[in-house]
Amino acid sequence: MTSSSARVNILKQPRGVWAVFFACIIAFMGLGLVDPILPAIAESLDASESEVTLLFTSYNAIMALAMLITGAVSSRIGIKWTLLSGVVFIALFAGWCGFSNGIWTLVGLRAGWGLGNSLFVATALAAIVTLSKSGPAKAIILYEAAIGLGISVGPLLGGWLGGISWRGPFLGVAVLMLIAFLAILLLMPTSAGGTAVKSKTSLLDPFRALRYRSLLVFGIAAALYNFGFFSLLAYAPFVMDLDEHGLGMVFLGWGILLAITSVFMAPKLQKRFGTIKSMCAMLLMFALVLLAMGIWTSTQWVVIAAVVVAGALLGNNNTLITTAVMNAAPVERSTASAAYSFLRFIGGAIAPYTAGKLAEMFNPGVPFFTGAGFVLVSVLFIALSYPHLKHVDDAGSEH
Repeated sequence: MTSSSARVNILKQPRGVWAVFFACIIAFMGLGLVDPILPAIAESLDASESEVTLLFTSYNAIMALAMLITGAVSSRIGIKWTLLSGVVFIALFAGWCGFSNGIWTLVGLRAGWGLGNSLFVATALAAIVTLSKSGPAKAIILYEAAIGLGISVGPLLGGWLGGISWRGPFLGVAVLMLIAFLAILLLMPTSAGGTAVKSKTSLLDPFRALRYRSLLVFGIAAALYNFGFFSLLAYAPFVMDLDEHGLGMVFLGWGILLAITSVFMAPKLQKRFGTIKSMCAMLLMFALVLLAMGIWTSTQWVVIAAVVVAGALLGNNNTLITTAVMNAAPVERSTASAAYSFLRFIGGAIAPYTAGKLAEMFNPGVPFFTGAGFVLVSVLFIALSYPHLKHVDDAGSEH
């Protein structure tokens, strides 16, 4: 079969898949949406840079903890109703953020947004895989494409609406999530969502899954590299010296490269070099990018170029590690995803506030040096654990 027929195959999906796909885009807008408005929030609410980075910390911390309960929730109420619950939480708390008048209120509301996102994100991949007609591998690519589009469109929307008011992006997400709610409610079959999980999942299942060495290794590695990822995401806006529109355009470039590489380049790398080698190469290059940002923090064009290039490296790595996690242990995909996401988002919760504090205590380059160090440790950790991960490469070569 030709590559064009394969491409047609991935696009021929039931309406329910496209409803979840659209909602995924909106949900992942939440990640990059606040980037262009971080300096504006700091100025408007009279908050320090480290206080503003807590918008990422509270969001990721609650996501990490809530990931542990998503399997138990979806096994009881079904995938469709778990998705809809997540969408309602996101719409409610995003809208509430738009009316906030204090940094600590905003930080608390972002935690509520994180809860909604965890219910949605942990279940969305299972929903797309369950409903898709093109097999798990192509379903994962579709899911990563939705993430990439959300992460790229988020900053553009954030920059555009943020140019009017920093409250605009929050209210915009609330409205879009209400549209996503209607799309899932009307287009996704309840039967598919309800029967996707055959047995009730225990709250302890994600912890039991981490007894598999390969899954534990990927989770810890993701926590380490996410430290670098969120150091960039949370602190780079403060050193680029750009307005909301400028920041929106930079992170749009970052997100577009992330989306393109996650869908088109990562599968090719995986096929040619194997999952583990490709992952280590991407992370090594990402560490070098962070190192460059640390050295040339005061050179605007270097930081802008580094942020955009990082999108390509992270896009590849996200798809590679998601695919690896699905093949890492003989447990249900949703359980493996919850266990891995729990560890991954712990890194994402610690990094933003740490980055802000390190910059305040030392200088603006230190957060990027620290992030590079954590990413390098993740590469070493994966390389040293390769005997426990070899079966992931073997599984990947069979597709």
